[in-house]
Amino acid sequence: MQERTALEDQLNSIGRIERELDDQITMIELGEAEKDQAVVAEAEASLKKLKVDVQRREIEALLSGEADANDSYLEVHAGAGGTESQDWANMLLRMYTRWAEQHGYKIDYLEETAGEEAGIKSATIEIKGRNAYGWLKTENGVHRLVRISPYDSNARRHTSFASVAVYPVIDDRIKVDIKESDVRVDTMRAQGAGGQHVNKTESAIRLTHIPTNIVVFCQQDRSQHRNRATAWQMLRARLYEAELKKREAQAAADRAAKTDIGWGHQIRSYVLQPYQMVKDLRTGVQTSDTGGVLDGDLDPFMQATLAQKAFGTGPDKVEDVE
Repeated sequence: MQERTALEDQLNSIGRIERELDDQITMIELGEAEKDQAVVAEAEASLKKLKVDVQRREIEALLSGEADANDSYLEVHAGAGGTESQDWANMLLRMYTRWAEQHGYKIDYLEETAGEEAGIKSATIEIKGRNAYGWLKTENGVHRLVRISPYDSNARRHTSFASVAVYPVIDDRIKVDIKESDVRVDTMRAQGAGGQHVNKTESAIRLTHIPTNIVVFCQQDRSQHRNRATAWQMLRARLYEAELKKREAQAAADRAAKTDIGWGHQIRSYVLQPYQMVKDLRTGVQTSDTGGVLDGDLDPFMQATLAQKAFGTGPDKVEDVE
């Protein structure tokens, strides 16, 4: 049923694009015949929007990897720097949840560790929807923020780092065997604002895969048994993702979260002061619309990265509006 729904969506979108293209061309022809420039301008604006949709659909057609169509786990970890980095990690988490909401994806919060003063130390969410992993896998790596710190009484400029790790949710079609003797299981009290069960029972589960040192943590549910089942699913997904990266010979780059969260490893820079600029260091795509990007407008960066992997190049850069 999922495959059928996806195919119907693709066919319907092609039909819609064809009708929209035909309608706007007809409007331009009528506008030119009547010498009505307002009609022509409106139709041309609609064609520009249609072009963006077509580019996204074209890139989406490249998402044919083994797990590209699957749901996705996304982890955010604050780097060194205390409150600054923890606040930046929280901003990144919001950015990805906004992106997911804009594309109609469902979001489940699996784990969140709050910072001492503000922000978060780490968080894990599950993003559910077709091609969620295919799109989000481009976001693996370290993200750098430059801004005037709201936590610095001297209003000095600070540089903060946070890492993002993305891996697919695996379903029954994919088998991952794990020896229980290779996994250390730790139980602990869930962290949160309090309330029934929270901070009272050891319902949170942490699994450590000893051979690879991969760690997963789940405190989503008040039931330890359900958290344990979710954590095992997350661990299988992490091990499967690691194997995918080995086959793609990109383990070092795509698992940047396992390296230092700092200089030399970042994939994207977000500069808020003294000027406004977001630049992807892999593709060169940049924009001065920092507010839009932090509010979830990530498609140009994702599309460019996917196009670069597929064709060795990317679409036109996002123009600055200065």
